[in-house]
Formats: sequence, structure tokens, C-alpha cells
Amino acid sequence: MTQSAPRESSRLAIVDIARGVALLAMIVYHFAYDLSMFRLIETDIATEPGWRLFARGIAGSFLTIVGFSLVLATRKGLDHTTYLKRLAMVAGAAALVTLGTWFAMPGDFIFFGILHHIAVASLLALPFLRLPTVVAAVAAAIAFALPSFLAHPLLDQPWAAWLGFSRAAIKTADFVPVFPWFGCVLSGIVLARLILPRLTGSALAGWRPGNKATRAIAWGGRHSLLVYLVHQPLLIGALMLATQVIAPPPPEERAFRTECQRSCAGPNVPEQVCRMVCACTVDGLKREKLWQKTLDNLLSPQESARMAELAQSCLRDGR
Repeated sequence: MTQSAPRESSRLAIVDIARGVALLAMIVYHFAYDLSMFRLIETDIATEPGWRLFARGIAGSFLTIVGFSLVLATRKGLDHTTYLKRLAMVAGAAALVTLGTWFAMPGDFIFFGILHHIAVASLLALPFLRLPTVVAAVAAAIAFALPSFLAHPLLDQPWAAWLGFSRAAIKTADFVPVFPWFGCVLSGIVLARLILPRLTGSALAGWRPGNKATRAIAWGGRHSLLVYLVHQPLLIGALMLATQVIAPPPPEERAFRTECQRSCAGPNVPEQVCRMVCACTVDGLKREKLWQKTLDNLLSPQESARMAELAQSCLRDGR
């Protein structure tokens, strides 16, 4: 989310831009997640494979930038005071996230999310800042592979879940264990070692954002910890206000749409078309006063045929 030892003289605007872009992607994901949580969209963001892959890509990007930034910030030596101050800020923010989610959603509270990982990884990465690049690369490969090979009943205990070796189901809103994710931080260190010497004196090293959009993204990248902490409360607050105006579909309608989409889905019918068709069919049934009969399974043969006609008409319009 933010580098562990920032020093203004060692900043690269392009790194702030990269972090800012990752931050924007995270806000998009969390907005979709919140829409799903408030039942304002049909897709279950937390379990949908594409969205899960998107979330993992965002986490991996942040952690790779953390490793890159550690190298960037320590090129002239480690400033212990600045490093410890930043580490304390990240660790404190992680504790706030745990405390806040414990009260807001006790069943899914975040006990080891992205901020917790950054705090721990910032400590674990310190030796690798002095070790040869090849050692960091080998360690990254090991970190990525280790969870696939290391298993023991002791590691399935709740107290050890944060390490990333547990085979037990883990219920939490955000989980970024040490392994395999520490491999991303080490990969960032390797990338920085390979790239930074080539950037010295280049146009890219001296580049600065020149328009409002890139300046805003760079600002977000420089203040990513602050943005991370405030964006979710703001999004959730806005959606809570929105649900006072736009009520989510009642449970029985959601169940009907889910079953409708399952029946509609096929290799030649995209998911978004199915969602549109099912929503259109529900509107048609309500318009023709057949909705309650549909829910009560009391449609006559003629009414069932009419429901099929409505669905076919919606499908034609959707295509």
C-alpha cells in the first residue's frame, strides 16, 4: 500500500503513478464488492472467479511496489528513524482495520489483510536489501512454491493461519498471508535491482506528471495509506444513503433471478445477456400482474406460456 521507508529525495514519479493506478483498481474492486454486499447487483463479487483474480492481481501489484520502493528508498542507506516511523504507521493502520472490522463484521473481520502483510514483509525484506539479487530471486520462487509443499496439522490451527499454510477454510473479508504473497515483495526487490541502475539519468527518472489526471493519480500513490483507510467508509456511507432511495430487490426476486440466470446460461449466451433477460422478464411479469402467481407457482398453462413469450421477447431484445 505504501513503501516502508519513503524519502522525498529518492522518489520516482513513475512509481507513485504505478501505486496510484493500483489504488484506483482497488477502489473499483471495493466499489463492486460493496454493491454486491448491499445486493444492488446480482454478481457475488467475493466468489466470482474473474473478480477474485482481479483482486489478487491488485494485491500482487501493491506488494511488488512495496519491494521496489524499499530498494528505491534505501539506495543511500536505511534511514532508521523514517523507516520505523513508517512501519509504525502501517502497523497502526492495520490494527485499526482489525478493530474496525471486528465491530462492523465480526464474522468476517480482517485479522491479516494487505496492511498486516506490508508491516510484516517490511521487516522480513530487510536482509534481502543487502543480499545478492540472485538470492532474492531464489527466495521469491521458494516463497511462491512453499504453500504447495508444506502442510502439517499444526499449521491448520487458527493461530498459524497468517503464515499461509493452513488447509482449513478461513472466513475473513481480506486475507493476504505471508506465503505465498511475500514472493511478490521479493520480486519487487529483484525488479528494482534490475531496473533502477538503468533508470539513472534517464528521461523516465526525471519525468513528472503534467496534467491534472496524472497529478491526481500520483498524489493518491504518495498518500496511498490515507486513501486506503478512508475510501471504504466513504463508499459504504454513500451506498447506505443510496439504498434509502434505491431499495435492493427483495429476497424472493433475487432467488428467481438467480435461478433464471442459471437456466439461461449457455455457451452462446453471455452472462450479462442472461442478467438483462431475467430482469426484463421479472418486469414483464409484474407489468402483466403475473409476478405473485409466479412466486406462488400458481400459473395456469396459458400464463406459463405467456411467461415463456415474455422471456423470449426479452432475449430477442437483448441480442
